[in-house]
Amino acid sequence: MGKSDKPDIEYRFFDHRKYVEGFIDKMGLRNITLVLHDWGSALGFHYAQRHESNVKGLAFMEAIILPVPSWDMFHQDAAKIFQGFRTPGVGWDMVVNQNMFVEQILPGGIFRKLSLEEMNHYREPFKEPKSRKPVWRWPNELPIEGEPADVVETVETYNRWLQRTDLPKLLFYGNPGALIPAPVLAWCKQNLKHLQTVDIGSGLHYLQEDNPYLIGSKLASWYKSLS
Repeated sequence: MGKSDKPDIEYRFFDHRKYVEGFIDKMGLRNITLVLHDWGSALGFHYAQRHESNVKGLAFMEAIILPVPSWDMFHQDAAKIFQGFRTPGVGWDMVVNQNMFVEQILPGGIFRKLSLEEMNHYREPFKEPKSRKPVWRWPNELPIEGEPADVVETVETYNRWLQRTDLPKLLFYGNPGALIPAPVLAWCKQNLKHLQTVDIGSGLHYLQEDNPYLIGSKLASWYKSLS
């Protein structure tokens, strides 16, 4: 993603896992504090579940906590768009040819209006259609109504672990949120141990863009408390 190289791979969740965990091993990273968002949360939770002794704490926002049991959980307009992304041929055209995810979904997940300079930074790694394959793949990996089955199983497994682990956790949430709306937030508060929560105020999906300074300051103070 971003400015990373774009090798000729399928960009499935498990491909990303290989690269992320290969990086951790190569760098010899120890006692890691993971700060996670969106698919980064799935990769981070999955890693922490299998390497708990190497993880110090989990901070996360707009995370993939649970599989989505039904498309009915989505707003009708969002469901229609994401079902389109997952339709063979149609989704490729929407994301790769039209660059719809970067041009519409990204700014649509932020309350404030991004400047032209900011949008150009987001556009930069995906100027050419051939660079957008990872952007197309991710909506197709979302664990919705049992598919893809291997991703659903992975999320279910780390979800059970999240309910058991004593690792410190920090959850940032926005209102109304997207992946963590009020019912999922309530579930987290009820089921996750050693959880602190921070209300960032108005926020949809890209919370870092709507309240970066609050997130940064709260993250720094929480991290210091882990020492």
